[in-house]
Amino acid sequence: MDQADFVHLVRMSEHASADNSRAYRRSVAVFAALGYAWVLGCLGLAAGILLWVVPQMLQGKFRFAMVWLLLGAAGLLWVSLRALWVRFDAPEGVEITALEAPELFEALERIRRKIKGPPIHKVTLNDEFNASIQQLPKYGLLGGAVNHLSIGLPLLMALDRPRFLAVLAHEYGHLRGDHGRFAAWIYRTRLSWMRLNHSLADDEGPVAAATQAFMRWYFPRFSAKTFALARQDEYEADRIAGKLLGRDVTAAALAEIEIRGAALQAEFWGNHWCGAAGNPLPVGPYRSMRRFLAEAPDAAFANDALRQALKRLSSVDDTHPGLRDRIEALDATPTLPDWSRGNALTLLGDEAKRWVKHFDKQWCRDNATEWKQHHAWLERVRARAQALQASIAQNSAAELVELARLKRHLDPRADVRALYELALERSPEYAPALCGLVPCLPEDDREGKLLLLHRVWEAGSNDRYWAARTALAELETPRMGMEHDAAAFKQWRKRLERAQESEERAWEELSGTSFFSQITRHDLSPFELAELQSELARCAPLARCWLVRKNLREHPQRRAYLIFVELPGMDDESRYHLCRALERNLSLPGPALALALWAGESPTLKEIQRYAFDPIYTR
Repeated sequence: MDQADFVHLVRMSEHASADNSRAYRRSVAVFAALGYAWVLGCLGLAAGILLWVVPQMLQGKFRFAMVWLLLGAAGLLWVSLRALWVRFDAPEGVEITALEAPELFEALERIRRKIKGPPIHKVTLNDEFNASIQQLPKYGLLGGAVNHLSIGLPLLMALDRPRFLAVLAHEYGHLRGDHGRFAAWIYRTRLSWMRLNHSLADDEGPVAAATQAFMRWYFPRFSAKTFALARQDEYEADRIAGKLLGRDVTAAALAEIEIRGAALQAEFWGNHWCGAAGNPLPVGPYRSMRRFLAEAPDAAFANDALRQALKRLSSVDDTHPGLRDRIEALDATPTLPDWSRGNALTLLGDEAKRWVKHFDKQWCRDNATEWKQHHAWLERVRARAQALQASIAQNSAAELVELARLKRHLDPRADVRALYELALERSPEYAPALCGLVPCLPEDDREGKLLLLHRVWEAGSNDRYWAARTALAELETPRMGMEHDAAAFKQWRKRLERAQESEERAWEELSGTSFFSQITRHDLSPFELAELQSELARCAPLARCWLVRKNLREHPQRRAYLIFVELPGMDDESRYHLCRALERNLSLPGPALALALWAGESPTLKEIQRYAFDPIYTR
């Protein structure tokens, strides 16, 4: 099934749900039952054939056709049993108990009683900036379920207790009442089909071919048909969190998570990996992350991050609604929140410091190889920077900008303002130098920043969207002794609207056209490619990556890219979020669209291998 058909089916399910919710749920149950009927039918057919063939052969009525029937029935029986009793790995993390964190378990029990939910069977602590409840099937399509709550240590560091409890209430809300049980059953069924599809992907033979053909037909349609149910479930879980902790608290938690998560990706992790320049051995991140999350994010960054989050529309790529839709559904105002005062680590009791040390050590073990590789790459960065520094008198503007960027790779706090100013002396309207100089100016030099951003705007279309975003973020940020400049704000808002229209047309070209039209081999230099490969090596779930350049009619001079990634063993939602993170954070000289492989979605692995040239990275 191609993406257009999938989107069409999703829209049909949304309309059906809006028109008659009960009828829609019945249709979902019937379609889910179809999958069960197929499995049980295959099981019955296999058993029937075996019950007929085996006695015939035991009575001496041996025929060559019976051997094939016996083998086919045995294969069909095996596939059916695998579907019924497929097993799932428990979520990764370290199990914590009520003895270790009594306050956390008391809070969970209060939430459980209020929503009349089932018990949590296992609570694990992990290193993700997230919290989730997973109801995993014990034996695949049949049998009961086990409820796992996973809590990320960084999330405990970032939010105060009320906001963190709002997150827990949201997660627990997925299991509430009859509707919650039905949605959870559909979720478990979807997981089982996904795992079965993955496990059968490499099987060969006529039975496997027939099974794979059914999966190709059934699984994308099941995903599309249940999409509206999953989306409704997210809104309902938010509503429950708002009812228990307050709508304003829940809305503030949603906004703060979005902004803090963006800050971790854009600032913290890059700075932490820069530490490999002076440390050949890995350094654990969580102790310094605790300090980072205790401070308020930069005001201009927070304004821009919130604006970008509110701008993102709810899409068929993720069952979670967009931030604006979620906050407005709570009847709250989507504004920049007051930052959490303190954190929720106290819920872990006296063990909080021990857990920080534990995950620091674990991170060092897990990332030892990648850290060593990054250290080696930063040594090459240092050598390149030294070579450019030695020839600074003759360097072009592009080389001076490259030197500034390399220095920031080695030290995120390096003072590179003079390099950008020298680049502008040699090429006054060189856009990369103008863009680089803006964040180097002091906070109180708003006039200087806006002047540079105006020059970026006048220089051409490639950086206009960035210039308008940055200008508006600056104008929205309160500064001591500065009044709000309404005229400038109006001017830049109009500019942003114009630039946004152009960006949307460019993004439509990048994501909406055939993936393999208007593409060429990537144009990265050896140094740029090595930088990208170093970053991909730090993405643990990634197995292979392909990169091609996409030529855009909207911006012919812009370097834009498609990234195809293979992420085995990840569910669709995790793939989606990882791809969006790659788009935001990979060091590419232009915008990129990351696409992961999953059942039923184009492009297929065969198409990628045929059209996307050779992988640029293989783990």
